[in-house]
Amino acid sequence: MQLLHIDSSVLGVDSVSRALSAEIVARQAALHPGLRVKHRDLAKDAAQHLSAAHLAAWRGAKAESPELDEDLAKGNTYIEELFAADLIVIGAPMYNFSIPSQLKAWIDRVVIAGKTFRYGPNGPEGLLSPRKKVFIASSRGNVYHAGSPAAALEHHESYLTAVLSFIGLTDVTIVRAEGVAFGAQAKEAAMLRARENIAALVA
Repeated sequence: MQLLHIDSSVLGVDSVSRALSAEIVARQAALHPGLRVKHRDLAKDAAQHLSAAHLAAWRGAKAESPELDEDLAKGNTYIEELFAADLIVIGAPMYNFSIPSQLKAWIDRVVIAGKTFRYGPNGPEGLLSPRKKVFIASSRGNVYHAGSPAAALEHHESYLTAVLSFIGLTDVTIVRAEGVAFGAQAKEAAMLRARENIAALVA
């Protein structure tokens, strides 16, 4: 089996989402002996944000620079990695009520009409297999779960699950640690709950 591990936090060793994503990967490796892991650190090696030049190149124009050509190739590799993976683990902290821009840049490079989804008579159709399993390691400083006072500001997990579903990835499990900015005790409790959820994963 092949696992694609994506991290997007800029906090390095201090990152909650990185700690949780690594533990999810370790749990999957224990469940699936011989698992092959591909790690993408988007904070260290991010794709460029979309530009008019990218769109022109997708329509057949010549890349205007070697840097753009290299970045287009990186985007193609992202898509190949996504199709090759049986399991996908995404470390996704909440930044300003949504996801990091590095993760959004990755999404913009893999959500491509004709490659990961298509428009048909009944509307858009995801082209990735729904049998792929996705795990999101979610970290949030405040508390945004349904029913909480700040729930209306949550454009983080809801966005990720929506865009993944759009390309066919509907089997999504979220492991969440939130309220981690409320002090050391609250962070420790949130991490404990998240780790209990990881230990309970059975596939």
